[in-house]
Amino acid sequence: MNKKPLVIAALTLAIAVPALETWAEVTFRNAVTGEVLDFSFAKAGGDSEAFKKFKETGKNPYNGNKEIAEGKGHSLYLSACSGCHGHEAEGKIGPGLADDYWTYPRATMDVGLFEILFGGAQGSMGPQYGNLNTDEMLQVMAWLRSVYKGDPAKADWLK
Repeated sequence: MNKKPLVIAALTLAIAVPALETWAEVTFRNAVTGEVLDFSFAKAGGDSEAFKKFKETGKNPYNGNKEIAEGKGHSLYLSACSGCHGHEAEGKIGPGLADDYWTYPRATMDVGLFEILFGGAQGSMGPQYGNLNTDEMLQVMAWLRSVYKGDPAKADWLK
């Protein structure tokens, strides 16, 4: 039996499969229902290069950007989130967001935190797609990640 075609096919797959993964976008789901999120409901203006990259990689490109986090990210957080989560993400009506306890374990990843912001959660946490555009959500997330006081080993977004 000639094994050369099998070897060529195996090598082709070994090269092609990782290449396909770089073209695929992350699937974002509602934190409560599991349904795929529909970005057509999003507030206009959020289709930035950063958001496009986030949809491909699932990693927030603004993480670690002190200028974004402490500037617009914090300002947006104060206007959209602090009423329930406190001015420093310490928690009030809603849970604290700066520690390593997460009501939704997927929030340890950027994709999961975005899913909660965009689509809402149980209780009084409604979807934020009407208040913040998708790029602004990434900026708020960058601020939240910058004030994290929990165990770095539990912070999947750092990996």
